[in-house]
Amino acid sequence: MTHPQEHHFPSSHGDICYFEWGQAGEGLSVLLLHATGFHARCWDKVVDAFPVGTHVVAVDQLGHGRSATPEIRDWAMIAGATSELVKSLGIGFDIGVGHSMGGHCLVQMVAQIPDSVKKLVLIDPVIMTREVYRKAPNYSDSYEMVARRRNSWTGPQEMFERFEDRHPYRLWDPAVLHDYCEYGLLPDGEGGFELACPPKTEGSVYATSASVDPYPLIEKIAQPVIVLRAPQLEQQGTFDFASSPTPPQLAARFAVGKDVYLADLTHFMPMQEPKRIADLIING
Repeated sequence: MTHPQEHHFPSSHGDICYFEWGQAGEGLSVLLLHATGFHARCWDKVVDAFPVGTHVVAVDQLGHGRSATPEIRDWAMIAGATSELVKSLGIGFDIGVGHSMGGHCLVQMVAQIPDSVKKLVLIDPVIMTREVYRKAPNYSDSYEMVARRRNSWTGPQEMFERFEDRHPYRLWDPAVLHDYCEYGLLPDGEGGFELACPPKTEGSVYATSASVDPYPLIEKIAQPVIVLRAPQLEQQGTFDFASSPTPPQLAARFAVGKDVYLADLTHFMPMQEPKRIADLIING
């Protein structure tokens, strides 16, 4: 695939950046929504594995990448900004793909604008059991942990070298980790770099992860839905971000749902095996 074009859209929640490969109408159109703390260019190696001629839009969701980075009060803000963008594009996407938080936001978007997507692929989505949303849990510990992330870097290479041997980044395809670092930093105005998703903003996303109950929205979705699901790892003490948040029965909640269990991968499956995930997106 060629290098993408960078665009910006003025949503009611702030500026939204998105990247576009190809042109609508030339082949399949695919919408890509990333996970918490990531950005649109984490999809580059997945896009490279799509068939030639595929039209792709990958969004820097609100609070991430080169989009506006307000404190997130609830996930309706994130999905709302993306929905406004998709409405403005006027494209009926053949496939909508959401990883982690992106899967939850895709469900919100399709429930609001049903004609926007013909098929959904939810990659280990943060759609937890129904009981979680009924209890409205407190995720303040997650906020504090993420908000303390290192935010000052000399550049992408330092960030890559810091992460390449650490869990869960050591599980990734190194080329994807390079993209994560290359496009996940912005100049800090003082000769260095800082995270494109500020730690406090990322922390606010984690803290509000149970703010929108997706189950009433799931009932509105008639399109085929594929759920790519990783194992739920046994966690002792420290939370493992590589563990799946997705309940095994989620696909059955959709009118036309298919569960695909990938026992050898983790929550970061698009970063581990981008070619395999690209094939499942197109042909799954």
